[in-house]
Amino acid sequence: MSVNNPVRTLNAEVARKIAAGEVIDRPNAIVRELMDNAIDSGADSITVEIAGGGIEKIRVNDNGCGMTKEDLINCARPHATSKISTEIDLLNLSTLGFRGEALASIAAAARLCITSGGWKMSASITTDHNLQAVTPVNGTIVQVEGVFENYPARRQFLKRPATEGLMCRNTFIEKAMARPDIAFRFISDGEVKLDLPAGQSLRDRFVDANRYEYDRNLFYEVKGSAGGSEPDWSFTVITGEPAVSRSSKKDIFIYANGRRIQEYSLVQAVEYGGQGFFPNGTYPVACVFVQVNPKLIDFNIHPAKREARFSDISDIHHGISSSLRAFYHNYTYQNFVNDKPADEPVFESPSIPSTPSTSSGTTGTTGTAAVQKDNYQRHIQYSSASTSSGSTYVHDLRSKFMPSAAKKVSDLAEEALQSFSKEFTATQEEKPKIRYIGPALGTFLLAEKNNSLYIIDQHAVHERILFDKIMASQGGRQSLLIPYKIRTESKAQDNQLEKLKERLAQIGFDAEKKEDGYWEITSIPERWTGTEYDLRSLIFVKNVEPEQIIRSVAAMTACKAAVKDGYVLDDETAARLVEQAFTLEDPHCPHGRPIYTVISREKLFELVKRT
Repeated sequence: MSVNNPVRTLNAEVARKIAAGEVIDRPNAIVRELMDNAIDSGADSITVEIAGGGIEKIRVNDNGCGMTKEDLINCARPHATSKISTEIDLLNLSTLGFRGEALASIAAAARLCITSGGWKMSASITTDHNLQAVTPVNGTIVQVEGVFENYPARRQFLKRPATEGLMCRNTFIEKAMARPDIAFRFISDGEVKLDLPAGQSLRDRFVDANRYEYDRNLFYEVKGSAGGSEPDWSFTVITGEPAVSRSSKKDIFIYANGRRIQEYSLVQAVEYGGQGFFPNGTYPVACVFVQVNPKLIDFNIHPAKREARFSDISDIHHGISSSLRAFYHNYTYQNFVNDKPADEPVFESPSIPSTPSTSSGTTGTTGTAAVQKDNYQRHIQYSSASTSSGSTYVHDLRSKFMPSAAKKVSDLAEEALQSFSKEFTATQEEKPKIRYIGPALGTFLLAEKNNSLYIIDQHAVHERILFDKIMASQGGRQSLLIPYKIRTESKAQDNQLEKLKERLAQIGFDAEKKEDGYWEITSIPERWTGTEYDLRSLIFVKNVEPEQIIRSVAAMTACKAAVKDGYVLDDETAARLVEQAFTLEDPHCPHGRPIYTVISREKLFELVKRT
């Protein structure tokens, strides 16, 4: 530095203000920190009250273990905490708070008052732990007043009280969602805004806390784990049926060990799980609760603990995406076989048969998939001892109707418009009678089945048939004269490729580990048009599932080859296409649009006012 600007040590007051600003940037940060402490105290009832958007007052009352006189004397000093004592404790965190920054930072930014037992402690930037005897109380009452009143420059950047109050409410909801065993109440300017009872299911807490406009019975709990008696990870996903959707990903929430975090990979897992079931760029409403062995996750990488570093997230990613895919598949298929629109809400639990058990090293699957209805609570449970949970079941369903040999797109398109396979012909008499009526509006094919009128999108159904055939013939591959060389940058990437090796081989990428930290890819799928860089980016940067790599190629290929809007089919070809539509296991085009809508005889009578 120059002579005019030498390096100097800040005085304690300035340093404290800077440190406080890193943790407490607005009132909702105070709500976050105080709720963490209340939850960690073992409380089963917590009330949060704010006034003036939290700028004037924040009060958090809990019935937890309380604080001793000695605790109150030390609690608001820098780096004072009861959560950890040595650096080793940082590797095995089981509490929400741990750094010892919160109360000291709050006292530096506002007037802090804590009442517990028979004592009341006051602290601020000008008051140092003033202690006085009071009438004993159960648990702890923490009150914060005058946020940033001594920091005019910072206070002027706060938003209007209504906006700050909304942020406090959102933080309250964020904390309450992960702990349905605790009763939470939120009061703003004397009015009770949210009152959530203890003992709820995760599903009911999620729906009640967010005040969704949908019936709670449209939401399910999807469960999975790494397998074993003490798995390294497990998850519960609360998700709505495909009828419950959003135009953005903002309603996909991620929690790790009870803490809301920002984790792109797990948001992506939910997105992949719903791919093909949510049309036109819409996304699921979902909340992922992951429990991870504390030794395998690090929260100490962000001042607000908003991010986490996982030892290995790929297994969790695959478990979530494949389990959700199985759930959405069975939901839509149940509608299809029951002559209902593909996106109509289902108020009965979709049944999922047991997954075949196999054992083949890292790709073997041992577990069951089932949906249960327990009062208002539904579960699809999947327990896997490996990285392939759920996917075996989905692929087994597809294999019923698909050829195994690789074929050109033109051949697939031709076959799709020809007669049924022998398997279908042999069982045709057992199936409900389907009567093709004719084309409509240059786009749709009309058919009658089970006293219902089906309106089928000819492009969507042809696209789905082609897509299924391409996916079934994905084993076709071509050898590379010059193999791809993918260099791994860490042991974690090595492990990731080792786990994906067999799944990559199934879609045409043969991978072989070499010395000096790189892998050779000796073959690629027939339809792969990407580069070595593209493949590396998909695996390590975007964490794309191997099946999703080939899926995107298949979807694009099928879309280009399928009959287009306005293309007139002869009656025989159209009738065969309609018949094939009813052999599909998934009544959606690859991009998520339903291939049909259906109107029952009763509904038609209602529409024309016939009784």
